[in-house]
Amino acid sequence: MAQERVLVVDDEDRIRSIVRAYLEREGYQVLEARDGQEALDIVRKESPNLVVLDLMLPKLSGWDVCRQIRRESSVPVVMLTARDDVTDKVVGLELGADDYVTKPFHPKELVARIRAVLRRVQAAPPSQMLSFGDLTIDVERHQVRVAGRPIALTPTEFALLETLARHPGRVFTRLQLLERVQGEAFEGYERAIDSHIKNLRQKLEPDARHPRYVLTVFGVGYKFAEGPYA
Repeated sequence: MAQERVLVVDDEDRIRSIVRAYLEREGYQVLEARDGQEALDIVRKESPNLVVLDLMLPKLSGWDVCRQIRRESSVPVVMLTARDDVTDKVVGLELGADDYVTKPFHPKELVARIRAVLRRVQAAPPSQMLSFGDLTIDVERHQVRVAGRPIALTPTEFALLETLARHPGRVFTRLQLLERVQGEAFEGYERAIDSHIKNLRQKLEPDARHPRYVLTVFGVGYKFAEGPYA
């Protein structure tokens, strides 16, 4: 099996060196970029399996890089943010990042996050087509269509949708959804589910303010509607 390739994007040589050492110890092949433009060039040329993306970068910010990656690819993105700032995290997640780690971080935590994201991307799903009104979910091919129109979802968004859609009417708490899509629950991450749900609705729903598929159960969490879906 070919080595999984992780692109580490950070303008600090020390951080890239430390992350590279830990990832290579775990058997990953590591690519490096020092600025946002170099990161985009490598993503387009090398097609890494995952991108570790610092937000504060020369030339192009991490937000701009993430936005452009999402226009071109569904490669998983794990953000690095220098501040424990909720706004930074929410904006990054809304742009399509799959996870975030706050600096300073322990390299072992970052490796665990990377492993969790890759595991859910690579998990072999059952051969099954889920259909709800004009929404179809091809689990095997990781494809979603609304009224025949293909919808591009990030790995996390797809995992959330599949989890909910397999159990219409069942209410999931944020922590339960986190455990389903991450494989592990990381403290303080539960509210990030809200950002992913928001993105999912904007892509799936004709009117994200009045969703017909992914519903909020106030004070508890989320559920997939039991129908009708018209």
